[in-house]
Amino acid sequence: MSESDHILAERCQKGDRRAQKELYQQYRRMLFGVCLRYAANRQEAEDLLQESLLRIYTDLYQYQPTGPLGAWLRRVTVNVALQQLRKKKRLFPTEDLDQLADRGEEEEDWFAEDRARALLAMVQQLPEGYRLVFNLHVIEGLSHAEIAQHLDISVNTSKSQLSRSKALLRKMLEKKVST
Repeated sequence: MSESDHILAERCQKGDRRAQKELYQQYRRMLFGVCLRYAANRQEAEDLLQESLLRIYTDLYQYQPTGPLGAWLRRVTVNVALQQLRKKKRLFPTEDLDQLADRGEEEEDWFAEDRARALLAMVQQLPEGYRLVFNLHVIEGLSHAEIAQHLDISVNTSKSQLSRSKALLRKMLEKKVST
């Protein structure tokens, strides 16, 4: 952890509003990117970011300066996203993959937009359970055992949700390319 991060964290812990603003400005893009991956849309991501920042400022006293501040902020944000999704209690739908692939028609032209943004939009269209397992495994690098523990599901459920999310993304990509 850099000296400046350590000082910034200490200042935030003491309630320094300038330090809190500095922390926000320094990490907002990274945290918003995390929120976008777990949210169904931009508005939901903004809500997750707001909720995450509240938790960060409230729980900053728990931060141990043994690792990077950014990693701790990211972990808090992922945990907030997981908690919000658990509250909805509709993580693992049993819808047909063909119906789901047809559902997410976007107005933007596939070739006109940046490919990373297009892929993010497709990930956001995944049902919450698929999106959650996909993000935790592919983006965050968690094992299926870790995902199962975090989500209180079986390892096999985690594996099947990942497989289904990849199949659905494949169908969405094929549909975009063929249109």
